Amino acid sequence: MPKESKIIPTIINTVIFIILEIAAFSLLTKNGQLQEIWISRVGHQFMAKAWGQSESIKYYFSLRKQNEALAEEKFMLNEELRADKNAAAIEATENYMNLDYLKAIDGFTYTPARIVKNSRNKQHNYIIINKGSEDGLGTHAGLISSQGVIGIIDAVGKHYSYALSFMNSEVSISARLGNEGAVGPLIWDGRTSNGAILKEIPLQYKFQPGDTVWTSGYSSIFPADIPLGVTGESKIVNGATNEIEVTLFQDYTAIRYVTVVNNTGLDEIAALEAKEAQGKE
Repeated sequence: MPKESKIIPTIINTVIFIILEIAAFSLLTKNGQLQEIWISRVGHQFMAKAWGQSESIKYYFSLRKQNEALAEEKFMLNEELRADKNAAAIEATENYMNLDYLKAIDGFTYTPARIVKNSRNKQHNYIIINKGSEDGLGTHAGLISSQGVIGIIDAVGKHYSYALSFMNSEVSISARLGNEGAVGPLIWDGRTSNGAILKEIPLQYKFQPGDTVWTSGYSSIFPADIPLGVTGESKIVNGATNEIEVTLFQDYTAIRYVTVVNNTGLDEIAALEAKEAQGKE
């Protein structure tokens, strides 16, 4: 009797389960169109997600080409601006000549390049770019960006060049305080990625925090009037000159593209300097 009491509930449960399965199957057959729409919707959602991820991957890998194209466009715009500036100088002197004269006024050639390596964690940092001797580059050319001076080329291969970064304790550039202020050497502060020190500024030259610092043009490597940064606090050294903190416009941790500037008269300038040095011996 106990066995029979256990078997009967089991049979009843089994019958109920079968009836429910039959009912569910019946609903599926009667509402096939609804189920098809639901399955289709799920499939489309999956396909959309997969397509979106695929497009994101394609977009990520296309960013490099887009960045290079933007850098090239930026370079061409800078060239047009420089040409406009030179053209204005020609018109002011009533000297209407050809493009060769425009180039002669500036005295520099410009080549866009991409940084392939940029060390930032040393006192003697360096940069490697993807242009070399086959692109017309040579040593002692400068690297600049729209935000300032980047470095100086020290060695050249066929397809790559090695440059000393401005974030290098051995690099110094000639900088001007304000539009017509004093000129002194600008060096990296040795600590931050956007800090520098302008040295040897005579005390009689007045300035205010926030004044712009520019390349002086006295260097044979960099053209004049490249904006470098703004002045901050200062201190008097040896009772004779000011040392001024400068916050650079260029953050050296966030740079990828540069323009190589080459002084077309560098060899002639070097020859004159060597001749003068020999004459004093």
